[in-house]
Amino acid sequence: MSEKGRFRGKTVGVFLGGESSEREVSLMTGAAAVAALRRKEYRVAEIDIRGDWLRVIHEAKIDVAFIALHGRLGEDGCIQGALECARVPYTGSGVAASAVSMSKVMAKRVVTAVGLPCPPDALFEGEDLASPSPPAFGFPLVVKPDREGSTVGISLVTDVGGWSGAMATAGKYDTRVLVEAYVPGREITVGIVNGRALPAIEIVPMSGTGFYDYHSKYTAGQTEYVIPVPMDREILLRAAEFTRTGALALSLRGAARIDYRVDPAGNLFFLEANTIPGMTETSLLPKAAKFDGVPFDDLVEEILDDAGLNK
Repeated sequence: MSEKGRFRGKTVGVFLGGESSEREVSLMTGAAAVAALRRKEYRVAEIDIRGDWLRVIHEAKIDVAFIALHGRLGEDGCIQGALECARVPYTGSGVAASAVSMSKVMAKRVVTAVGLPCPPDALFEGEDLASPSPPAFGFPLVVKPDREGSTVGISLVTDVGGWSGAMATAGKYDTRVLVEAYVPGREITVGIVNGRALPAIEIVPMSGTGFYDYHSKYTAGQTEYVIPVPMDREILLRAAEFTRTGALALSLRGAARIDYRVDPAGNLFFLEANTIPGMTETSLLPKAAKFDGVPFDDLVEEILDDAGLNK
């Protein structure tokens, strides 16, 4: 357990914005973190990671980085590697953990090795993307870019008529496309902070398909988030244990979140790990922390307290 308030009196650089498809989400996360740290009377510098951001970091003379970036450059190990070279401690997971977790297929391979069930999948890249054929496990299936977040470029495909379009959409965002068997049932997410699993939240899209896509995620009123989850206690306890096991296998640090599908028989299936989950006061991980008795400002400070190098 890190010392509480260990960076008080230091300059905290909050890294936000960036150049990924999730820039706008990151700006909101960053603004919320900045406000929380200032309420806690930290000295804060806002640093937008685009353009000549290395110069900006140097001129800001920060002592520690609070990473509030989402997507590429911020969540994939790149910014973490730059900070390692600059010897600036930073929040969240390290270089390797960030890079592996950003790849949905690599994360699945790691957690499968420690016993977490995952939906059947097929990976398409290189020549396979030129004229892809649907995988043998058939429809319905989910097509997603391997290294994108916030449900960007994701499609639920129910028959062969939607196959080519979904592959083309995902291919706009990544040279690797992951195709998974669709698991019917419900979706839950479990946050974890410095090894402590938070209460699960159920994600209930309001769309006719019940599919949690970009529109459902970012359009007001299109998704209901339920806590506590009305689900068998044994399933929720298993989800918490899976989250601790998966986070340890992936070497996740600070705040992270793992998403699951729960089929009608109560079986859990790992979907993906989020190494820098959304951190506005209404985001999922802060909702779970608040339900668990941790106010938003205290959560942000707890994440900052864990900042370090060589994770």
